[in-house]
Amino acid sequence: MGATQRLIARGRSVPRSSLPPHVLTWAKHCVLDWLGVTLAGAREPVSRLVFEQLVRADAGSDATLLGLGTRASVSNAAWLHGTASHALDYDDTHWVMQGHPSAPVLGALFGLAERERVSGAALLSACVAGIEVECLLGSWVNPSHYALGFHATGTLGSFGAASAAAHLLELDEAQWACALGLAGTQAAGLKSGFGSMAKPLHVGRAAHAGLVAALLAAAGATAHPEIVEAAQGFAATHASELLLPERDPEGWQITGTLFKYHAACYLTHAVIEGMLELVRAHALTAAAISSLELTVDPTCLGVCDIEAPATGMQAKFSLKATAAMAVLGDATADPAAFNDARARAPELVSLMRRSQLVTQPMAATRSRVCVVLRDGTKLNVERDTGVPASDLGQQEARLRAKFSRLVPAPAALTDALCECVLTLEQHPSLDELLALVGRMAAS
Repeated sequence: MGATQRLIARGRSVPRSSLPPHVLTWAKHCVLDWLGVTLAGAREPVSRLVFEQLVRADAGSDATLLGLGTRASVSNAAWLHGTASHALDYDDTHWVMQGHPSAPVLGALFGLAERERVSGAALLSACVAGIEVECLLGSWVNPSHYALGFHATGTLGSFGAASAAAHLLELDEAQWACALGLAGTQAAGLKSGFGSMAKPLHVGRAAHAGLVAALLAAAGATAHPEIVEAAQGFAATHASELLLPERDPEGWQITGTLFKYHAACYLTHAVIEGMLELVRAHALTAAAISSLELTVDPTCLGVCDIEAPATGMQAKFSLKATAAMAVLGDATADPAAFNDARARAPELVSLMRRSQLVTQPMAATRSRVCVVLRDGTKLNVERDTGVPASDLGQQEARLRAKFSRLVPAPAALTDALCECVLTLEQHPSLDELLALVGRMAAS
């Protein structure tokens, strides 16, 4: 079985209902997190630009535009939702994919599920199928794919979005192959766009491309049926090698999803967590610090090593800036903390200038922080934020708190929406969820 067929087999093997209980819980957590960041991200400038330039003139009305209180075609809803869900760079991530799994997948799915009036269980299963496919493909083309400069959320996310839509539409095997072929030929996104609006636009494009690929395949469009392994296909052009094992790993990729609790690039999170631990344990202040040494994996360079961020968006991709914010007590869980004025604040810049990045091979989600105080004392801590949660109850509580921070509304309404998502497999359609979103917009 070739690589593309193995992806199809994995996606189609996900049951349309009756997911294993722990997989179902993970899927609902992905939807809850995605919904919160999308509703908040819809207010961001990049989302407004997508709406004004690409969506406003759309005469379609099949899908609700979350956070905007209007409607559009399913394809433009995918473009808007994919962009909005990544606008804050606060959405979930996955180290096997080396990207953000839920944003392109649910960006493609939400409007389609509304139009097709499928059950909550069908939506959740399609979400799982999309995430399984994009992560499995990531395990074959990474690390070279990411190292070459591709933004995996834009590239692999196109395959995930197409697979999720194909699963929801119940395409046959040949149609799946065409959907992946069409998605693969559109897959794009470069890491050089990190720190700018290009990054969330990659995700909107992936959601749109994947959805349109599945819709066209369902209507009879053709494409290369072996797009991954073909000569001049995806792997040949997007990776140094295709690491195709004899057997794929057992288990579910979705259970490796990592959720963000700081509104910055995930590769800064171990540094933030380490600094917060030292601040709490030693009552640290910026004035007491002589220097900071941040040891990270070389992978972090070119991703989150912006030396002198001039904007809030750039600060999200600066290890030095996020470390300094943690010392200064900034609320890194609040997207509003990352603003242009803060990025240029004298006290932040001063502490950044006393910081040094050091590289050492280690897990990219791990860091070592060394603080040298003015009296010569050295404080050290190591953290690794790459371990998925084992306590799903605690994870749910943290995601509920994050949702409440992101979506300003009466507590009773946010609680009701959280409960709706967390029981989504019991709902015959998305009607109740979308009604609650509508009430939230009007509150």
